[in-house]
Amino acid sequence: MVGKRHASGEIAAKLAQANELAAKGKTQREISKALGVSIMTYHRWKKMLSEDPESVKDTGRVSPELQPQPSGATGSVEMIKRLELENSRLRRLVTDMLLDKLKLEDELRARQEARFRQPDKGK
Repeated sequence: MVGKRHASGEIAAKLAQANELAAKGKTQREISKALGVSIMTYHRWKKMLSEDPESVKDTGRVSPELQPQPSGATGSVEMIKRLELENSRLRRLVTDMLLDKLKLEDELRARQEARFRQPDKGK
């Protein structure tokens, strides 16, 4: 079943209607039924709105290209610092994972060698 795509203006209007219904004490099931969408669509729209109300597209997805871009040199410097911090965190995560992997491989190799070294007592 192919779903209907809603325009960003239509989504905003339906979310405003949903807020009014929620203020009246309606359940999420009743709200989504009144909006004519599934509960999951309603939740996805609410999540998109809470992340960034300006980034709602007709497809209903948040696009990285639509995220607000910092203006001026200060914004660029802040973005570069944020990216460098994220890169360093990711490098540490990858390094930790590789060290864990090497440790597990060494343990496995040691177990296999110990198993092959033990003489059969039953023969």
